[in-house]
Amino acid sequence: MGVLNVTPDSFSDGGQHDGVERAVARGLAMVAEGAEVIDVGGESTRPGADPVGTDEELRRVVPVVEALADALGGSVRISVDTRSEAVASAAVRVGATLINDVSATLWPVAAECGVGWVAMHGCDDPRTMQANPTYRDVVAEVTAFLVERATVARAGGVAEVWIDPGFGFAKTPEHNLRVLAHLDVLVDTGWPVVVGTSRKSTLGLLLADADGVGDPVPVDDRLEGSVATAVWSAAQGVPMVRVHDVDATVRAFRVAFGGLD
Repeated sequence: MGVLNVTPDSFSDGGQHDGVERAVARGLAMVAEGAEVIDVGGESTRPGADPVGTDEELRRVVPVVEALADALGGSVRISVDTRSEAVASAAVRVGATLINDVSATLWPVAAECGVGWVAMHGCDDPRTMQANPTYRDVVAEVTAFLVERATVARAGGVAEVWIDPGFGFAKTPEHNLRVLAHLDVLVDTGWPVVVGTSRKSTLGLLLADADGVGDPVPVDDRLEGSVATAVWSAAQGVPMVRVHDVDATVRAFRVAFGGLD
């Protein structure tokens, strides 16, 4: 799943793909690099981000989804990364077939529209989610939450349900690493898992430690951590990873899992 943020303020690529033409060009480039899903988002949910009005999110997202759907002709899936019922419904009407839902509440839209749904853990409100995340057992609690959401959605008529542990959402770096270390627990639930570690701040801390420096490595210098954790996730049985750097991730997968002819 290639990340396509059509926002001015996303933590990594904010402002890089504003405008339909630039966004579509980036989406098509990721397809050429090997992306099998393009995930279009019009609201930043990075820690501390302010909410975006529905009209503005629609203005950012819908033309890009529609243009990509026309250009791709169904050869690659398009997902919409949103917390808004209106945006999810509008994106599906113009070609999205997957709702990537950081709020884990939009399964009724997916059921009504007959599309897939990703339930993510940990993003009630980006402005406050990192204030003081506390768990007795983060792996067990994240797993229980996601299984409950997935079960409700399936019973409500959603045929395709994915779960995402929400790396970097309502979690400390220690929580993130514990979840990452125990992805097998999520995989063993039987629900297909999506993992998105790409360029997240915890990787900046890990890379700083690896480099022997004090300050976190900046966002645009986290490629090795992003690729390494994507490969780790796949090795644990995770069938979809959400990444910014599609080309590097696909090449790493070929090395790790492709073998020799």
